[in-house]
Formats: sequence, C-alpha cells, structure tokens
Amino acid sequence: MAMIRIGISGWRYAPWRGSFYPAGLPQRAELEHAARRFATIEINGSFYSLQRPELYAQWYAETPEGFVFSLKGGRYITHMLKLRNIEEPLANFFASGVFNLRDKLGPILWQFPPNFKYQRERLESFFRLLPRDTERACALARRRSAWMKGRVRLAVDAWRPLRHAIAVRHESFLDPSFIDLLREQQIALVVAETAGLWPMRQDVTADFVYIRLHGDKELYRSGYSPRALARWAERIRAWHAGSEPADAEKVSALLPPSPAPRDVYCYFDNTDVKLRAPVDAQSLMRRLDIKWHRDEISSGRRGSARRKA
Repeated sequence: MAMIRIGISGWRYAPWRGSFYPAGLPQRAELEHAARRFATIEINGSFYSLQRPELYAQWYAETPEGFVFSLKGGRYITHMLKLRNIEEPLANFFASGVFNLRDKLGPILWQFPPNFKYQRERLESFFRLLPRDTERACALARRRSAWMKGRVRLAVDAWRPLRHAIAVRHESFLDPSFIDLLREQQIALVVAETAGLWPMRQDVTADFVYIRLHGDKELYRSGYSPRALARWAERIRAWHAGSEPADAEKVSALLPPSPAPRDVYCYFDNTDVKLRAPVDAQSLMRRLDIKWHRDEISSGRRGSARRKA
C-alpha cells in the first residue's frame, strides 16, 4: 500500500530545546523523541561530510519499527565535483555505513547547486552509476578509497530496492527532455518550495513523490499558514491517490507514467532556526488525518491503516 510520510529535515537544533523538545530532555534522546512524532526524518549531516557506520547503527537503534530515514547525498559529489569523476566518491558514500540503516533507509536525495546547469549527458552518466538496490550499492561500496579502511560497512542484511530523488535549482532544468530522462530512470523530481527563489515544478517522474518545504513567503523563515497547509494537503492527497493536483505547474505536458497510488515523503525545512518545522509538520499531519504511532501509520480520513515500511 502507498503511504504518506510527513517529517522534518534534521533533528538536532538548539532552538528546539525547551519548545519542541521538553525542557531537560537529554540531547542523546532527541532523535528518539522526534521519531515518535514523525514517521520520517531527512538526514542532513551526510550532505556535509561522510558519516560513520556506528552513527548510522545508533540512529537505527534510536528509532521505532516502521520509521524511515531519507538520506541526503554528499555535496562533494554534487557541488564540488559536479558529477565529474565521481565513481570512487560515490563508492565512499555507500561504504560509509548507510547499510546500517537496514529497512529504515528510504529515498536518497541528490541536490544540485543553483549554478549547476542541465547537461543531459552528464546526468545520464550519473544515473547509470546510481545503484538501484542494496546489493548493487554494496558492490559499488567495495570500490571505496583505501583511506576509508576502518570506517566502512560492506555488507547488507537483505536485498532491498533503492530510490533516488533529484533537487534542481537552475532554470535550464525546465526542459521536457529532463523530465523524460527522470521517467526513464524512475528518479523523482523533488518538489521544493523556496519562496519563489528557485523554480518549483511538480512533474511526477517516479512511483513516489518527494517534497521539501523551505517556506512559501520568505526562504527558511516563513511559517506556513492554515491556508498554505490546506493547499499542500490537497496536493498530497492527489499525488498519493495516483492523480495530480489541479494547480500543478509542470515542465512536461505529458501525463504521469502511472495512475497507481504513490508513496509521498514531505519534509519541512523552514525558518533559519527551524522553529516552525516541527509545528508545521504536525499541523499538516492533522490536516491529512495521519497519526504516527510506534508500529503504524494510520489515516483516519481514509479509514485504513498504512502498512509498515
């Protein structure tokens, strides 16, 4: 069954202490606290540097059954190398311990910088390297750099498919051939609201939808009004049902590749100090009648339980 997961981007923010996190809650308990309120959280630290296997194992242990992390791909690959000569860095990324997330590893997000322009050939090469299941990811990880010795995880507990999502910020990506390429590769185009700073398009290109909400009025600062949350709830219902929102702005005039129900992942990353993100995420969950418990996701409006991840 397709599922809707609403969550937050990151979880360790000092301004949340005493507000979202109860006063006196130990810092080591913050992830556990957040994971009992949201069915998914986006890991941001992996964007800035390679994490370590013991950290991924710790995050797995601190989250309940059925919880899912999304994982942000390294900026070394997307921002510094800009997809050139990346096979070994990509191997390092997958060798760094991500397999310790086991069944809680959700979509992998690759975000390109604003000055990165659409180049179909370079993207095709990148997409060919992206592993589409854990076994292929493990095979790639075995080609990691020698200096990684002692800080790698080179085994998987089970075969699982891997999903990838792409976030773009340059207007050159507003090209139907880019949408065609994503659909060929079954890679999701991230729907990112950035207060109008960068393009937001809503083409469905995979069997899931990935949303990032950075603020509708002011980037990283805006909280979402009840009206804005109602609009996003309507869009999410449409995507989840296998349809499209009536107000969808798209690059391609073609219909989505399938009308089947879709998984939807939505992450709030609004306000510089991120004080609004947990509040807005919980408000959107209420609008969608989504209740997250330790062992299940349920939707009261649809009157049915969402299966475990």
